[in-house]
Amino acid sequence: MALSLSLARAAPLAVSAGAGARRIPAASLAFPPKSFFGAPLAATAASVASPLPRRPATSTSLEVVAAGKKGYKMKTHKASAKRFRVTGRGKIVRRCAGKQHLLGKKNTKRKKRLSKMVQVNKSDYDNVTGALPYLKVNRKVD
Repeated sequence: MALSLSLARAAPLAVSAGAGARRIPAASLAFPPKSFFGAPLAATAASVASPLPRRPATSTSLEVVAAGKKGYKMKTHKASAKRFRVTGRGKIVRRCAGKQHLLGKKNTKRKKRLSKMVQVNKSDYDNVTGALPYLKVNRKVD
């Protein structure tokens, strides 16, 4: 959002009152356009290239997988919705079991490994998508 201020006037202004008043041209009164925060605007947004390289569009298509025929509005199993999520690539991930209690007997390396999210097995995808019918899942993910 850019806010442009322009105080240019068509006729020249007199600096002091009286017969010998000095005249200032209107062009010198025009202020450069500034942003809302007071910094001068360099160029328009269309002419400025993004500093980050654009990522090429990939052909991964995410599809909404519904369990069975969808003749009515399917209900999401809310307990499953809290346990699973979908990554940007369309994989379903979950937490590992064994990290809730009795942690004193488990070594640090094992607890660190159990803290990570892991991908749901492909054989369980049908169970998860049956409980969560509106997940955007990529079935072609490795």
